[in-house]
Amino acid sequence: MSTILAAILGGAAGAVALVGMVITVIWFCLFHNRSAGRTSETGSSDPSVQVGRSVGVELTLREARRFEMEELALATKSFSDRSLIGEGKFGAVYKGLLNDGMLVAIKKRAATPSQEFIEEVRYLSSINHRNLVTLLGYCQENDQQILIYEYIPNGSVSIHLYGAGQVSQEKLEFKHRLSIAIGAAKGLAHLHSLSPRLVHKDFKTANVLVDENFIAKVADAGLRNFLGRVDIVGPSSHVAADEIFLAPEVREFRRFSDKSDVYSFGVFLLELVSGREAMELLSSDLNQNLVEWVQIYQDSGKISTIIDQRMGNSFTTEGMEEYIQLIIRCVDPSSERRPSMSYVVMELDRILEKEMNLTTIMGEGTPVVTLGSQLFRASK
Repeated sequence: MSTILAAILGGAAGAVALVGMVITVIWFCLFHNRSAGRTSETGSSDPSVQVGRSVGVELTLREARRFEMEELALATKSFSDRSLIGEGKFGAVYKGLLNDGMLVAIKKRAATPSQEFIEEVRYLSSINHRNLVTLLGYCQENDQQILIYEYIPNGSVSIHLYGAGQVSQEKLEFKHRLSIAIGAAKGLAHLHSLSPRLVHKDFKTANVLVDENFIAKVADAGLRNFLGRVDIVGPSSHVAADEIFLAPEVREFRRFSDKSDVYSFGVFLLELVSGREAMELLSSDLNQNLVEWVQIYQDSGKISTIIDQRMGNSFTTEGMEEYIQLIIRCVDPSSERRPSMSYVVMELDRILEKEMNLTTIMGEGTPVVTLGSQLFRASK
């Protein structure tokens, strides 16, 4: 009798375990189908957008905060010129102080209210990462569409490199620039790891901001999705400056992808190391092959002429050579040959770690390697 009872109990336990396994499988299938249901990076019908990978970081959509126009007007002193801090593709950008004491960046444009706008905000505000500027919420009133972001106090990297702002020599060292590059790379890599993946579409030096600790944060991720097909506005000089960051396949066919973001990142790396706008370096030739251009300078031994002199000799020859090679890989005309952003993160991490080790001063001696003042001397 005890043997039969044990068999019955054992069978019951097995059945319970089997039912549990079946429920788990059903739940996984339903969840996977729900996340895969979106056929583009934002749920839009844009055919240029790639379908996200089946393996990635899943987003849990939350309700984006809906701000009242009255609160935003109070925060910006009725959107006064004194609160105006910039002008972007989306519209005017204001600095605001909310009732709870939080500083925010407020982007405003005239537009007809739509549910699609709210859904896009809801999706983008669900993306949180240390190296991404957070979209906090929105407002749609009086034929105005408004986006509210966290405020990043130190502004864009472009201001510190070639704008009106100034930073200390210490912040301009190669190692500091590598740290900024790593932060920006991690932000982009996170967007590409989402399921469905999100392509930035407008990555440029002006969209890499730095906080009070000089931690890099990528701004305006997905902002181009709000703009539709008419996605390039503003003064012609700004258009040209932005176009230089676009991959060849984007300029010709408007074919955005994670690899077009990688190309844009390569141009950012070039500006980061040169301290100058890429348009200035390339003599305003948008169609110039960046790979050939960099290699010509490298082969002629003149690569040091495009490296920001403000860095002094705060880098090693080896580290700079590897950095230049990474630029060349990122801006390859063939999107298939460009590395992934996750690889770029690892490579930048490796270069920075080596720089930290090789430029260490041993006691009162000299650095253990030749520094950047001897970089790429022409052999004649």
